[in-house]
Amino acid sequence: MRTTIVLMSRLVIAAFLLPAMLTTSCKKDSVDTGTDPDTATSDTVFYKLYRVENFVATTVDDPNNAASTVLFSLENKAQVTSSYAKTNRWDIAFGGLYNSFLSGNNGAASANYGYGASGKGGILVLDKAFDDVINIPADAQFKTTKDIIGTDDAGDYGAGMGWYLYDFGGTRVRSGAYDDQHVAYALGDSLTLVNGSKINPRTVVVKTAKGHYAKIKMISCYKDLYTQADWHRDAPHMYFTFEYIIVPAGSTKFEIK
Repeated sequence: MRTTIVLMSRLVIAAFLLPAMLTTSCKKDSVDTGTDPDTATSDTVFYKLYRVENFVATTVDDPNNAASTVLFSLENKAQVTSSYAKTNRWDIAFGGLYNSFLSGNNGAASANYGYGASGKGGILVLDKAFDDVINIPADAQFKTTKDIIGTDDAGDYGAGMGWYLYDFGGTRVRSGAYDDQHVAYALGDSLTLVNGSKINPRTVVVKTAKGHYAKIKMISCYKDLYTQADWHRDAPHMYFTFEYIIVPAGSTKFEIK
């Protein structure tokens, strides 16, 4: 029953997703890591706050079928070509319908995009604000299934605790006007519903393919729109904006130095 509900929900979610974007880009510091040789992680990537704006994962406008999965390297702040799926060069995958479901890179998990390779990562989501996530969860808590973090149960068609809330009718967060319908609310910040209940912020935590740790604040999926009040059904999407910090393997806490 749960599997059926989740599969149906991902089809219905597509109602709010209009034409997919025509280019795949990362506004800042874009690098084609698929052409780079495998190298050890540089210490310079750790303990810094990174921001990615308007990262476009899909160019396909199909509400019934998932777009091709897109891979992203947190270390290089860039997309990785799909031919390198079976490597440790990527850390998170944007998969499912319109690439709105996230997963980590784990070569030991058969239900993972990196299965059979050397990736040792995973992913989870916490009911906690980005700045408040200090302690790194135990490795056993990370999930290795693909497309595992997406719609939140606090909204319509939820698939567990997720990084965004989907408001099908526009009445959960706003008045239900046309522009309020089919809006995806990234939960990087708290969200107050019409009924007065408050949804806590969500923070995505990733164990990277090489065994390091990152925490991610998913800020928006709308182009150049970073606050909840500006999101509406016809705004260009899915343009992912997010911030993150990476700390080295063996760390117990997230920090900026």
